[in-house]
Amino acid sequence: MIKIISVVGARPNFMKIAPLHIALDKYKDKITHLVCHTGQHFDAKMSDVFFNELNLPKPHFHLGVGGGSHAEQTAAIMIKFEEVVLKEKPDMIIVPGDVNSTVACSLVAKKLNIKLAHIESGLRSFDRTMPEEINRLITDVISDYLFVSEESGLVNLRKEGIDESKIHFVGNIIIDSIVNNMHKIDKSDITERLNIEKRNYILVTFHRPANVDDKDKLIEIIEFLNKLSLHKKVVFPIHPRTRNNMIKWNIFDTLSSNIIINEPMGYVDFVNLTKNAFLVITDSGGIQEETTFLGVQCITVRENTERPVTVTVGTNQLIGTNLNNVYNAAMLIVNGNIKKGNIPELWDGQTAVRIADFLAKMEF
Repeated sequence: MIKIISVVGARPNFMKIAPLHIALDKYKDKITHLVCHTGQHFDAKMSDVFFNELNLPKPHFHLGVGGGSHAEQTAAIMIKFEEVVLKEKPDMIIVPGDVNSTVACSLVAKKLNIKLAHIESGLRSFDRTMPEEINRLITDVISDYLFVSEESGLVNLRKEGIDESKIHFVGNIIIDSIVNNMHKIDKSDITERLNIEKRNYILVTFHRPANVDDKDKLIEIIEFLNKLSLHKKVVFPIHPRTRNNMIKWNIFDTLSSNIIINEPMGYVDFVNLTKNAFLVITDSGGIQEETTFLGVQCITVRENTERPVTVTVGTNQLIGTNLNNVYNAAMLIVNGNIKKGNIPELWDGQTAVRIADFLAKMEF
């Protein structure tokens, strides 16, 4: 019996491991698949609801690490995950994405000479000031199996000298979660609960520290949203950190009545909001992919993206962090300048099946 431990720690991880867990069920006579939750996202709204909605099993292991600095969090995950690995002796560890849990558990795996697979390999922003970029680079260099979601990942890994035999183009597993759960997504009544008209609101997410941990920048963002809300209602689900900062700096009172503030929401409601939005404005990574698959206009408020296929093939526009430029880009869309996009190669909802089939054929 092959024993595999998959690691989750933050919201984006859950959508990547859930479809894999379902796909591996076909091979349950050969593969035991266990899930370890590091607790990197420790707010129930940021994690527990995702387990329930995505049909992930209750984690077999919960490290309960919580917050802290990058160093504190990474070190704590390594210490606790090593205990699990030494006891369980898995044949392989699978890590998705680019969060601290990803790199921490990757290091533990390789220090103990355990096979390591990375889902979403090869993505590069080429901005090493981003913690996620460091996590991606380190994880890819020590992984034995690199599962790639888009063409740029193949190009990057080859340029970095990764052995071709380790690289596997399987498609984007986050799309599997959308496809698998579309029946639930379409039944969500979130637009009715928020009293908004489908295709006639702008969905906005800002969570990166550079945007929400700086008082002047956060005030600038709120002024931008107020201006935007003159044209369409704005739905703004806010990260707990953003909410705390807005309270601390007395920013809530400056919000337009046409801006709807929400607590972090579950996967089903959020994808429904994304699917039915006129436009999405974000500094996130995964939302660029979801909007491209769903055919929704997206503006990314960053200077770079590690998911360039969303721009070259999809509906995403990379505008930068100058909010005047973002506003101008949004107004072009409001006035009918719609970017046409296509769905990238292998974003077909079958990525998890391809990975599961590959794993089942492996000899350990």
